Amino acid sequence: MTEKIQESVKYIRSHYDKMPIAGIVLGSGLGDFVDGMVVEKEISYAEIPGFPVTTVTGHSGKLIFGHLNGKHVVVMSGRFHYYEGYSIQDTIFPIRVMKYLGIKTLLLSNAAGGVNRTFKVGDLMLIRDHISQFMPNPLIGMNIEELGPRFPDMSEAYSKKLIDKVLQIASRNNIELKKGVYVGVTGPTFETRAEYDMIRIIGGDAVGMSTVPEAIVAAHMGIPCLAISVISDLSLDDANLVITHEEVLAAATNAAPKLSLIFKELLADI
Repeated sequence: MTEKIQESVKYIRSHYDKMPIAGIVLGSGLGDFVDGMVVEKEISYAEIPGFPVTTVTGHSGKLIFGHLNGKHVVVMSGRFHYYEGYSIQDTIFPIRVMKYLGIKTLLLSNAAGGVNRTFKVGDLMLIRDHISQFMPNPLIGMNIEELGPRFPDMSEAYSKKLIDKVLQIASRNNIELKKGVYVGVTGPTFETRAEYDMIRIIGGDAVGMSTVPEAIVAAHMGIPCLAISVISDLSLDDANLVITHEEVLAAATNAAPKLSLIFKELLADI
């Protein structure tokens, strides 16, 4: 595993030699975040040894390097999902690579289904915790001590310090920000109504098909992590409700400016 990581890192550094302070993963429909960056280099996933290639509409599939608010960052424009047929280890491989590129903070975003009945489409939910019972754990298998401990603590998967900073940013910019528990599922199907009911009963506020493995691996490697969901659809008790990927993308795109502002101000403060 470490040899594969080093091979990817070596290739990337041969094209971009600055050290990013933060890694940012953009979820479905959130690619416009990079419009506010000074972009210095873009590398397609297909060019990087060891990288999978994203197959999902709304995920462009490239690493973008540059600076934002004076901080060097690396942005994953498009992530990998277990439902695409990759191993769970493949889906988190870029997070490990970003660690070796030098990142000290990981910012995650996603489009998620709202389960909390007080949520509405377009809300931003700050993930305070997650439930990971429906997706394979990316740490299953032989542990590599160089990457992290065999039994990593998950009591603070999402940095309380970063959460406090984001709450302050949202307050001073008059951005309504929900807090909640994200439930990770494999997808690619959207949930049945019975599954939505179950997720609500076990304490979930939103549900999605990403983020949890990335947060687990960040904790394993000691990277402070923050994650925000864009609520792109709702689990309503409407028998005629049908959710489409196109609607998810549209909702995420509309909410992207608020998310971008929060991430940009947070980067200025870390």
